[in-house]
Amino acid sequence: MIELKNVERSYKTGHTETWVLRRIGLTIREGEFVTIMGPSGAGKSSLLNVLALLDDSWLGEYWFGDTAVHALNRKQRADLARQRIGMVFQSYHLLDDLTVAENIDLPLSYKNLPAKVRAGMVADILDRFRIVAKKDLFPNQLSGGQQQLVGIARAVVHTPSLLLADEPTGNLHSTQAREIMELFRELNRAGTTIVQVTHSDENARYGSRILELHDGWLTRDAAVPAPAEEVKAQ
Repeated sequence: MIELKNVERSYKTGHTETWVLRRIGLTIREGEFVTIMGPSGAGKSSLLNVLALLDDSWLGEYWFGDTAVHALNRKQRADLARQRIGMVFQSYHLLDDLTVAENIDLPLSYKNLPAKVRAGMVADILDRFRIVAKKDLFPNQLSGGQQQLVGIARAVVHTPSLLLADEPTGNLHSTQAREIMELFRELNRAGTTIVQVTHSDENARYGSRILELHDGWLTRDAAVPAPAEEVKAQ
């Protein structure tokens, strides 16, 4: 689904150039649940921003399926992101002056869909995430966990091929965090490819593969062992 070849990213401050990604070679297959880990400053968010097509200033090759992202202009990359990628942020990024339903509808507003179709898709996702009763509330009327749930609903309402999450449970208490991660697992089992950045070993166990970055270099790529209960079931 995704292939990166020799991807690099640096920032210049005066005469100093700081590299945050170095010669990243990476393949992510459709249906995987990948976790990116590493210390602060390792390049995790930089890599996620490249995958999300939020950053144009990198070098190398990025293939999204058969599409050569490195050959696209900024508008073409933005169109690809709207069509194929969903993004979940640690700080939710909901619009305060829009209701829950209106926030969820935002990605659909970029598509050429009739209003009734959009309304039906929003209604379906509200029901799926069990937040129908919250549809007319504003973000400041929700708990942190509820806001993150709305953020995930907004990210997946247009059924993206790839869901990216940047510290999705960082602002939540443990019970809310487990609920969000269980939802990610459910989405992944339904076919969504997921890539998350996290510092949490517990969150990483929900995925199938761990990538570790250090000083911009990819230093580890390992499978996550299946939980004991799943092994017994096999």
